[in-house]
Amino acid sequence: MKIAFTTDLPQEGFKRLAGHELYASLDEAEILVSTFDYPVPRKMIESMPHLRLIANFGAGFNNIDLEACRERGIRVTNTPQPVIEPTAELAFALMIDIARRVSEFDRLVRAGKAQFGVMRNLSHSLYGKTIGIIGMGRIGQALARRAQAAGMHIIYHNRHRLPDEIEQKYEANYVDFQHVLQDSDYLSLNLPYTPEVHHLIGKPELGMMKRTAYLINTARGAHVDEGALIEALKSGIIAGAALDVYEHEPAISTDLLTLPNVVLSPHTGTGTWEGRIAMCENVCDNILAFIEGQTNKMNIVL
Repeated sequence: MKIAFTTDLPQEGFKRLAGHELYASLDEAEILVSTFDYPVPRKMIESMPHLRLIANFGAGFNNIDLEACRERGIRVTNTPQPVIEPTAELAFALMIDIARRVSEFDRLVRAGKAQFGVMRNLSHSLYGKTIGIIGMGRIGQALARRAQAAGMHIIYHNRHRLPDEIEQKYEANYVDFQHVLQDSDYLSLNLPYTPEVHHLIGKPELGMMKRTAYLINTARGAHVDEGALIEALKSGIIAGAALDVYEHEPAISTDLLTLPNVVLSPHTGTGTWEGRIAMCENVCDNILAFIEGQTNKMNIVL
């Protein structure tokens, strides 16, 4: 098989594809390894006459024109399993950071502006607080496990309620959308992006949140109306936000860069060395299963 890559990825992760032609040209490739941040539009797909499989590197697949693939009968796979723990880990880290003002204090110390004292530099604890998780799938549940260990109360909202045994495992309570907004001290977005959830969090939703609440987004930037979020942060509608994704990334609003009650990360949710190698391995699993005709072993999107 001739395999092309859109992005330079760790070569050690593709050793199992030895014997196949790696790094083929697009016009020759039968398999394309794409990455979640690299668009694969219709025009690109149509320029690849031999393409049979797009093995996407990442859990998301909104970078790919699925309709164009469907018309050609091109298979599409993703790598959902390796992203679970790294993304949940970062969401939890961002939540601790914004609550305990870690990045803010770091900037002050480095600038020589920090002031020491018993009643200075106060922040907020996670212990005893309520985390609301919108999107209680695999990543949401991995975050819930961390929140549970931190002594937090867990509420969640999904399109469909989870089975009783999962709710009991995480001591999580299902609530409707309005109540997850109103009752959360920390609101974390962990759902996949579809057009139906574009600007899921906008001015009305931010207005329902506690003035002491923090928004955590490690999912997709377009879940949040960024302009409305900036106004809410400036006016004290909510206390702060911790973001790994942005509505117009890689461009980031100057307001977000300058607001003190925001923690920012450059879309690094899955970005660990261990996670990247595991994602490569999962891509290999999908490709080899496709070659061997074992569709039951593939993470099939289409």
